[in-house]
Amino acid sequence: MRSRFFPGVWIVFAVLAPTGAWAENTAQEAANKKMVLEFYDRVLNQKDADAAAEYIGQKYIQHNPMVPDGIEALQAFVRKNKAEFPNARYEVKRAFADGDYVILHVHAKRSPEERGAAIVDIFRLEKGKIVEHWDVIQPIPEKTANPNGMF
Repeated sequence: MRSRFFPGVWIVFAVLAPTGAWAENTAQEAANKKMVLEFYDRVLNQKDADAAAEYIGQKYIQHNPMVPDGIEALQAFVRKNKAEFPNARYEVKRAFADGDYVILHVHAKRSPEERGAAIVDIFRLEKGKIVEHWDVIQPIPEKTANPNGMF
């Protein structure tokens, strides 16, 4: 007589055991997140426009309506911000990776004395390079309707 326990055990293991694809995806997500965080610090905080070439793919699609597509436009944006706001800082509060997407929740300040803005940046990667970017920017108000803060 066959035990009913044995097939049940296989079902449990099949459901609970991580697959090779899952483990690989998690490793890729970690690599993507690490790369985007390095890009953010080096290019935006250190204001190294030339370093963008190490992180950006050949085709770079920009969804921010103030910045054209392409790496040259991104580099020009970084150089302009460096000249206009030399003390600007971007503090990453949260970072998430989901497949080829990395999402950052950021406190951006053009100068140390201002409240700044809350930013959500979304990056899409291909082959370890950033190829697409979206952002949502919300100024931090002086007074809020709740005590929760934006971060």
